Amino acid sequence: MNESIIHLIRHFDEKNIPAERKIVLQPLKDYIRQKSSLNEPVRLNFICTHNSRRSHLAQIWAQTMAHHFEKQNLFCYSGGTEATALFPAVVQTLKAQGFHIMELAKTENPVYAIKFDENEPPVICFSKTFSDGFNPQQSFAAIMTCDQADEACPYVPGAEARFPVRYTDPKAWDGTEIMKEKYHETSLKIGLEMWWVMD
Repeated sequence: MNESIIHLIRHFDEKNIPAERKIVLQPLKDYIRQKSSLNEPVRLNFICTHNSRRSHLAQIWAQTMAHHFEKQNLFCYSGGTEATALFPAVVQTLKAQGFHIMELAKTENPVYAIKFDENEPPVICFSKTFSDGFNPQQSFAAIMTCDQADEACPYVPGAEARFPVRYTDPKAWDGTEIMKEKYHETSLKIGLEMWWVMD
């Protein structure tokens, strides 16, 4: 795994996860444990409104932590209720935290290959709806990362389980002096929680 990411993981501590967040995260943790115990593939689709910030961060960190804990049969995806574009600040934040990122297609909705380990396949990221053909169509868990998507989609076709794991949108700080800091904090919070979930 990329050295900068290893450095971040070494500083993750479950004491920094409030008890109320563990209650929110525990059902997802149990779902992964149960599927793994049955040797069934675990497919996680992280969903928010625009698939531009939180859902991508969760997808990338979850796949990174699955690799860290040697979960071979776990696959992470992301989608939105509509497609927009992966927000540039997310790309910049992940680069700063040690992920290697290649832009595969320069369009209004760019396609990125994001690597947490030089010997592992990249996570392919671009904005898409949660039902896009790039994502699983059945036997997956829908993880709702924002209020709007959770409320707008009471039913996610094909999902066998659904978990509301909501995060504050760093978009609230766009254009402010603390924007970079807040994106960094949001990414690390998601990373910490995905570390705890996968452990």
